[in-house]
Amino acid sequence: MRIDILTLFPDMCDTVMSESIIGRARKNGKVEIHCTDIRDYTADKHRRVDDKPYGGGMGMVMAPQPIYDCFQSLCDEIGSRPHLIYLTPQGKTLTQERVKALAKLDNIALLCGHYEGVDERVIEALEPEEISVGDYVLTGGELPALIVADAVSRMLPGVLSDDECFEEESHFNSLLEYPQYTHPSVWQGRQVPEILLSGNHAKVDKWRREQSLKRTFERRPDLLREAELSDEDRIFLSELKKV
Repeated sequence: MRIDILTLFPDMCDTVMSESIIGRARKNGKVEIHCTDIRDYTADKHRRVDDKPYGGGMGMVMAPQPIYDCFQSLCDEIGSRPHLIYLTPQGKTLTQERVKALAKLDNIALLCGHYEGVDERVIEALEPEEISVGDYVLTGGELPALIVADAVSRMLPGVLSDDECFEEESHFNSLLEYPQYTHPSVWQGRQVPEILLSGNHAKVDKWRREQSLKRTFERRPDLLREAELSDEDRIFLSELKKV
C-alpha cells in the first residue's frame, strides 16, 4: 500500500513515520509512505501558500492552486487517482471500521490543512473524503494525518507480527480490550489475577472475554450495539446489568 501525506511540514511527518513499528515496516517494504511539501507547487515566488480570507476574519486560508497542483502531480506520478482524505474537524469521526476499510485500498492521500483551513473551492474540485479524529481543534492536519497513516499501516499484512496483535485490541470488534499484565507477578502489593498464572488457556480466554465485555459495558456501552455477541456473552452482560 502507498500512503501520501500532502503537507506544509513534510519533515515533521516523515520523522514520525520513520520511527518504531511503522518505520520498520517502511524499511521492510510493507508500506510505502511519502511526505510531499505543498509549497513546492505554489506559483508565488515567495513560496506563499496562504492569504487573508475574503469577508474578513482572523487567520489565513490555504490557497486552492498549490493544493490542486500538488494532488494532480501525485495522480500523474502514480498513474491513477488515490483515495483523497482531507483531515478536518468538520469531517466524519474516524472509527476502527473505517480504518479497516481504508487498509484494503491500494493508495490513499492525506491532505493536511493549516491556519484557518483551505479554500472551499479546492474541496469542491477534488471532492475528498473528510475525516475528523475527534471533537477538538488542532493547529493543523499533520497530527490527524499521522494518526490515520499509523492506524491504517498497522492493519497491513506483515506490519505487526501476527493478526492477533490487533484483532483483540480495543474497537477492532466493537469491544474494549481486556486488562494486560506483565512481570513481576506482584508489584506494590498488587497481584496479577490468579487465572493468568494458571496455565489453563481456555479459562484465560474466557476471563479475557468477560473482562472485555465488562469494560465495554462500563465505559462504552454504545459499542455493544455493533459487537458480535454469543449467547454466553449476552447472559454475562445480563448478569452485569443486575449488579
